[in-house]
Amino acid sequence: MSRSGADLALLLLGGFRSMVDAATAELARRGHEDVRPVHDFALRAIAAGADNASELGRRLSVSKQAAAKTIAVLQERGYVARDADPLDARRKRLHVTALGFELLRQGEAIFDELRDQWEQQIGSAELAGLEAHLAVLVGARPVRLDAPGWIAQDLGEPA
Repeated sequence: MSRSGADLALLLLGGFRSMVDAATAELARRGHEDVRPVHDFALRAIAAGADNASELGRRLSVSKQAAAKTIAVLQERGYVARDADPLDARRKRLHVTALGFELLRQGEAIFDELRDQWEQQIGSAELAGLEAHLAVLVGARPVRLDAPGWIAQDLGEPA
């Protein structure tokens, strides 16, 4: 018996939610109990050049007001900071702090650990096959979670 397209979509979403929820819980255990998935998306967008609320809102597909609220939370927690624009002192530009980049690194390490757990559950050949099939179905370029339909960019992290 084959599943419907809706069932497949729900399975894919369930896999995503399972990993994201487990990563969020692990980040909380590691001292980042205040982090939500949207914070990761916002940090990545800011690191890639979204240096104000309007641009962040566009990249996250949310209103400027919603982006401003996310920025306020990230700034309060020390993950982003605002500095004067060297070309226009009236303008403040966002950037990811060292703590923000550390959070991103921890999140990536946790996702690697979760991938290893999935590999132990279903086997390395099965997981490699699943990844290969998904890569064919999704396409060669990674999906940017901070902006639906856009192609991924590097984090832009300073060396």
